[in-house]
Amino acid sequence: MHDTPPALPDFTQWPSFPFEGEIRLKQLDDPVPVEPPRKGEAHRECTACNAPDDAYIWVGERWRVRAMDRPTGLPMVLILESRSHLDLGDLPNLLAAELGVMTVRLERAIRSLDGVARVHVNRWGDGSAHLHMWFLARPYGRLQLRGTFLSLWDSILPPISEAQWRENLALVAAWLAEFGGRPLAEPSRIQWQAPSSLADQSDAAQRSAEEEAVSVIEAEEEIPLPADGKAADAHDVGQAADEATTGRSASGSDAGSYDAAGSGTDVSAADLRSETASGSPRTDAAASGDARTGDSRASDGR
Repeated sequence: MHDTPPALPDFTQWPSFPFEGEIRLKQLDDPVPVEPPRKGEAHRECTACNAPDDAYIWVGERWRVRAMDRPTGLPMVLILESRSHLDLGDLPNLLAAELGVMTVRLERAIRSLDGVARVHVNRWGDGSAHLHMWFLARPYGRLQLRGTFLSLWDSILPPISEAQWRENLALVAAWLAEFGGRPLAEPSRIQWQAPSSLADQSDAAQRSAEEEAVSVIEAEEEIPLPADGKAADAHDVGQAADEATTGRSASGSDAGSYDAAGSGTDVSAADLRSETASGSPRTDAAASGDARTGDSRASDGR
């Protein structure tokens, strides 16, 4: 007697589902008795803690923002990381409050870019023990990309141009620097070429565009180790991934430096008053209604 294949879930019929044609479900593996350690726990080296500041587009006293190594299919994919080696549930109260303000600031900065309709904010955490939050920009007008499959579409769409990508990174870094910290991303510099070299430049650009870009679900840090401790094959990981990281180890001095008044934090009371009074920089009239610090609307409604 043949096994009856399970019915496919309804979301395979959604307009946002990236695939069509015959699809079959994988068989679910048996649960393992002990999960393998993530990066940064059980004496495994934390790549986030070992990353220098120049690997980021913006750095502050307790937070850093980094991008993918090269352009992907979405207008912008960024990762907000704590400097301290802490996971989400380990944050002390003041850092937790600061995470909320940093999340809103970064969402607004990305949403201020041309061609961005929504910003999806995700936290998975299966690949790394170091806190990191993903921010994915959904292109304006691309209604088929709405919803939970945006990270999959990032690896399917052709990469955006490197010049536009670098320009977007520089704009976000400058936006965040309006509230403090240090911007490290710079836009592409104009490369003046003699007419005789334009053909070579075009060929080089074509070769670069044909290279496979590393997307959200394909990033090495986002692929959790299997139970046997061996690295997973990126082509076998067809699920929303999770971790790319950076920061430094949590020390008593870092975690214990918050006094009752909140002094020394990246997000100060003066910052909050300034944002409330004047709104966010680099926002147009259509977005000015969102630029109040007290705005608690979710960026995507999901």
